[in-house]
Amino acid sequence: MADATADQVEGSEEPKKKSKLPLIIGLVLMLLFGGGSFFAVYSGMILGAPEAEDAHADEPPPPAELPDISFIKLDPMVISLSGSSSRHLRFSAELEVPTAYQADVEKLRPRVMDVLNGYLRAVELSQLEDRTALIKLRAQMLRRIQIVTGEGRVNDLLIIEFVLN
Repeated sequence: MADATADQVEGSEEPKKKSKLPLIIGLVLMLLFGGGSFFAVYSGMILGAPEAEDAHADEPPPPAELPDISFIKLDPMVISLSGSSSRHLRFSAELEVPTAYQADVEKLRPRVMDVLNGYLRAVELSQLEDRTALIKLRAQMLRRIQIVTGEGRVNDLLIIEFVLN
């Protein structure tokens, strides 16, 4: 009887281990389906527009037509900076205008030059030495020019020279 109880105790010590085969099969199937779906989406088989099969598919699209604009060159300016008698700013720029308004803006060029000269003389030297100064100054000058010339007559201010001496 002692042998029978010993066999029962020994048999209960070893629990039956579960098979890892379903887990491995699940991981392999997951990787296969994931890779296949990635390839299908990446290649355009799913959620993609079909490729054009004609002969023009390799050619780049034609460039867009250029807008009807003109450039008005402003006279170069040398401005003595406030607070320093030995420091000067050399400034030259061009205005981008629609061709229809080129004559109107040409008539107002002395006013534009006056506005730019007055604004640049008021700017402090510390503002000019900042790295982002040109972006801020350009926006301020463009806004002032648009006020003088009227809305829609000047598209942009192109700064050609901006040198501190």
